[in-house]
Amino acid sequence: MGIGPSTKETSLHHFRDPLVDLLSQDPDINFLGIIVVGTPQSNKMKYFVGNRTATWLKSMSCQGAIVSADGWGNSDVDFVNTLQEIGSRDISVIGLKFIGKQAKFVVENEYTEFVLDFNKSVAGIETEVVGENTIDQLDAKKALASIKLKMQKDRKYT
Repeated sequence: MGIGPSTKETSLHHFRDPLVDLLSQDPDINFLGIIVVGTPQSNKMKYFVGNRTATWLKSMSCQGAIVSADGWGNSDVDFVNTLQEIGSRDISVIGLKFIGKQAKFVVENEYTEFVLDFNKSVAGIETEVVGENTIDQLDAKKALASIKLKMQKDRKYT
């Protein structure tokens, strides 16, 4: 699926993803890479992928993570769980998600307040315009600023 959660991304977007470009060029960030995780059907596996992702990040001594999600509804279970699993390991975490009109998660926890919405439609719905529902340069800058602030804040209290 790629970094952004829209089925209407072009191949060019995948090769020039604004978030990856920005993170990899920032001198303050030690960009470790990208972890691609599926959205399992069963709840048992949803919790498993969140735990496995967080364990992997912890093993790399990661201090901060940006998690993006594709979809909503049942996909919120593994997205929100993954945020919690990462955060519970003292890794600063923020999320990126197309929220728009639904404006509410199926499940929530303390980490959902750190999720940035990159909806660009006035109606708050996913449109049929290629590239309109994807992370752009401004979204990437917001995500970078948010994770830097979150990491700074979290380190002050540990």
